[in-house]
Amino acid sequence: MRMLDGFRQNFGLAMAGKNPWGKPSNGGGDDSSGGDDTPTGEGSGSDGGDGPRNPWLPGGGGSQKPGGRRSASIEDIFKNRGPEGPRLAGGGGGGGFRVPERPGGGSWTPILIAGVVALWYLATGVHLVEPGENATVKTLGKYTRTLDQGLHFTGPYPIETVSIEDVEGVRAVQIPAGSGEKLILTGDQNLVDLSYIVRWRIKDLRDFKYRLEQPEETVNEVAEAAMRASVAEKTLDETFTGQGRAEIQQAVRERMQEALDGYGAGVQVVGVEIAKADPPATVVDAFRDVSVAEQNADRARNQARGYAQQVLAQAEGEAEAFTKVYEQYRLAPGVTRQRLYYETMERVLAQTDKTIVEAQGVTPYLPLPELRRRAANPAPPTAPAAEAQPARRGGQ
Repeated sequence: MRMLDGFRQNFGLAMAGKNPWGKPSNGGGDDSSGGDDTPTGEGSGSDGGDGPRNPWLPGGGGSQKPGGRRSASIEDIFKNRGPEGPRLAGGGGGGGFRVPERPGGGSWTPILIAGVVALWYLATGVHLVEPGENATVKTLGKYTRTLDQGLHFTGPYPIETVSIEDVEGVRAVQIPAGSGEKLILTGDQNLVDLSYIVRWRIKDLRDFKYRLEQPEETVNEVAEAAMRASVAEKTLDETFTGQGRAEIQQAVRERMQEALDGYGAGVQVVGVEIAKADPPATVVDAFRDVSVAEQNADRARNQARGYAQQVLAQAEGEAEAFTKVYEQYRLAPGVTRQRLYYETMERVLAQTDKTIVEAQGVTPYLPLPELRRRAANPAPPTAPAAEAQPARRGGQ
């Protein structure tokens, strides 16, 4: 702080035209305090006794021109000293900052400027476009050309600006975003909650970037409009089946592509996939009840159809058997008639427990079931009494 205060004081005196190191430079000496300004013992030296040396003068205050000392000016304070180059103020014997020079004595400034310009061009004028990418170039804010993949050189920024985009990658958008509900009216005046995914890619980068203000938002709105139009052509049940969903997806894709081509959006629709098709959440319980009832009705109808097919097959089999019997009957009517009678009686009597026969010499009642049980379970044989008595005697 003391050094700074002294510098400020000397600088103020120099600006006022006074010499802070001795007498006035005119050598007249009207200054009343001139003898007091020079410290004792500093009046003699190599300058011939003209006062203390001025360190701010060229040459460091050494030998002076004839005519004595002169006061320092602001130009002398900040003047370059000797061949060493520029120096900061306040340097006496060479302790200030020096700007380095080239070996030949020239300045480094042109080389530094050229290096900065080269680095700036490499950073903003050289572009590497990867495979599957394209780039648009704007010159002074106006579109000029499109760059394919490879290494390209353009004007530096801000003369030309380059924007690189992926044109081969497929982009997907889900509608609705998140877990929201998207209700769409079907052709039979029912509401269905649909969630679907639209996949698209950039077909023309220039049209995609400069034809529409918000191309991504346009794709979403066109997809929603196409989905509502396609679902309105189907019933609620068709939206739940696989065939109906496939038809809706194809119709949405075709409608979207036609609309986007009309806008000149530069977008190609790759595909549309319905991820979810459910009834509204407020009526899902009633819808499930209806679905269960429809499933029960379908099961009953299927059972009825199966029974009808079984009866029909049985009737067709009996008719075919009757046709064969009739053919035999035409060949031998008497034998066939007698055989049919026996087969019929056998089939009828096999289902009865009592049989009454009206014929001479035959018991009117025949206990056929009892006879059948006896025939099936015969009684064990018993030993004769004559053989049992000797056995008892031998035992006695």
